[in-house]
Amino acid sequence: MTNMLSGAIAMASLVIAMFFLHYWTKTQDRFFLLFSLSFFIQCLNRILMVQLPGASESSALFYSIRFFSYLLILFAILDKNRDKSA
Repeated sequence: MTNMLSGAIAMASLVIAMFFLHYWTKTQDRFFLLFSLSFFIQCLNRILMVQLPGASESSALFYSIRFFSYLLILFAILDKNRDKSA
């Protein structure tokens, strides 16, 4: 059951990454590229958790990967809202 849910989350993350990548190709806005990269990392993280034996969601490796992914989202938001006139 856990593997099935992880697969569904990985698939959803991949679809979201492709959605943001589509908008990046149309606008060339770095915001969409960073969001796409973040969701693609989350997709790979879920796939690795299922494939590696004995892997758990609270493992330091997987937690660090998710943390980096969330930092990318935070950076994208801050970068988008930064004052460009300065």
